[in-house]
Amino acid sequence: MRILGINALFHDPAAALVVDGRIVAAAEEERFSRRKHGKRPVPFAAWEQPVRSAAWCLERAGLRPADLDAVTFSYDPALARPAPSLGLDDPWDALRQTYAEEAPSFLAEALPGLDAEQVRFVPHHVAHAASAALAGPYRDSAVLVLDGRGECASHLAGVYRGGDLEVLAAQELPSSLGLLYEELTEHLGFLRSSDEYKVMALAAYGKPRFLEELRTHVRATGDGGFVAHAVPWTAYTEPRRPEEGWTQDHADLAASTQACLEEVLLDLVRWLHGRTGAESLAMAGGVALNCVANSRIAAEGPFRRIWVQPASGDAGTALGGALQLAASGGRLPDPMEGADLGREWSDDELRAWLDRAHVPYERPADIAEAVAEELARDGIVAWFQGRSEYGPRALGHRSLLAHPGRAENLERLNHVKGREEFRPVAPMVVADRAADIFEGPLPSPYMLFVHRVTRPWRERIPAVVHVDGTARVQTVDPAQEPLVARMLAAFERRTGLPVVVNTSLNTAGRPMVDDPRDALECFGSAPVDLLAIGPYAVRRGRAFAAALEAT
Repeated sequence: MRILGINALFHDPAAALVVDGRIVAAAEEERFSRRKHGKRPVPFAAWEQPVRSAAWCLERAGLRPADLDAVTFSYDPALARPAPSLGLDDPWDALRQTYAEEAPSFLAEALPGLDAEQVRFVPHHVAHAASAALAGPYRDSAVLVLDGRGECASHLAGVYRGGDLEVLAAQELPSSLGLLYEELTEHLGFLRSSDEYKVMALAAYGKPRFLEELRTHVRATGDGGFVAHAVPWTAYTEPRRPEEGWTQDHADLAASTQACLEEVLLDLVRWLHGRTGAESLAMAGGVALNCVANSRIAAEGPFRRIWVQPASGDAGTALGGALQLAASGGRLPDPMEGADLGREWSDDELRAWLDRAHVPYERPADIAEAVAEELARDGIVAWFQGRSEYGPRALGHRSLLAHPGRAENLERLNHVKGREEFRPVAPMVVADRAADIFEGPLPSPYMLFVHRVTRPWRERIPAVVHVDGTARVQTVDPAQEPLVARMLAAFERRTGLPVVVNTSLNTAGRPMVDDPRDALECFGSAPVDLLAIGPYAVRRGRAFAAALEAT
């Protein structure tokens, strides 16, 4: 069965293709359009479909729209109610619902040859749940979804057994932990529905001194649900304008809200475990990208195993919708083997891109050794290898790499990327070395947990240690990522450090680099010393010397 999954209604439009239960491709529209998050989550944009990512998924499999057995759309307008009846202040939401109802015709127009009758609506939170439990490694598991909103709810708690979902709880709007965090993001002067991860980073600089007051507005109800609505943010601190610096009050409010969120999540997972007795928990929804909260759930919650969908935001519902329909046929889909589900180019294709760009390049005997040598010299490397990642994390395919032993490299990378000084960068480490350096849930291949850095290592790898002594780790399995593992080993031979700084290959406000043109543009506009693109190395000094000679 050939199923194309589509997410389009709110933000992070994406497409995913599942063929006979196997995940063939998944990609976010932002990587093609170069618009961060694909579009803003406003009703006027709800008609836009992920045309380019959908077309690429089909191309990857050699299919045409007419070859599809079904297309899923991760929102069911039949379940929705008017925004005022849900307590939401969204006067144009009726337009969004109209566009949702018309999604089959929009998709049929966007993908010529597709019959609109083949489009199936999948409830938003069911699609999230399937993206976690059906893509995860544990065949039967409890599942927890938390985000801003779906049709009428902001949360789903349930259990998958044999591919069938039993929903045990759903929190109706307007209470929403996702919307709560979005409101705080806006209050703190960041871009709502985009910069929530900045609030999580800022929280590490604060103290939860507003926690007691927040608990009166945000709390679990003991029955699998919660209250989270109408928080008087200005009672704690005045809103910050985007151009202003942050104050200790802002950091303390971020820390207080983060702590309150974690308390509610712990109550929800304990209730869910009590209802299911499951050993495994799968998580999705935008709130599941809060790696600090995930780590507390792992440390203090009752589940033995936790798996979080790496594309936990709305992009992941494209995959989840397709998996949910695939499972309804009676055959469990294959687990997700990795997040590298996007585009890739052959060595010949990459060489042609470099030739067209008229940049000097070389093909070293081993690109992993060449990169390790540059990193050991304290160079910054743009790393473009294999298929691009699905989801917001750079996982060794579209990354900026640097030496972790120099504390100044944190400020240096934030300067390269043009982002706030309080933002941390992440370490990557071969999986069998991780436990020597980091304490927390291991392995951690998708950067969805934080780990405490052991004291002997904090001074050795200061660039990746956040102000609270933690780091968001990516562990590397040599069997799955042999090139990355080889580069890490080569770097350790030169420096004695088994860790390399890894952050996403992009600059502030732009999507992660996806294709060779993006990589060359980023390399040309940011002070990066080496671009490792496939087996080829482009060195900054030589590239700009050649450009000067040409003029």
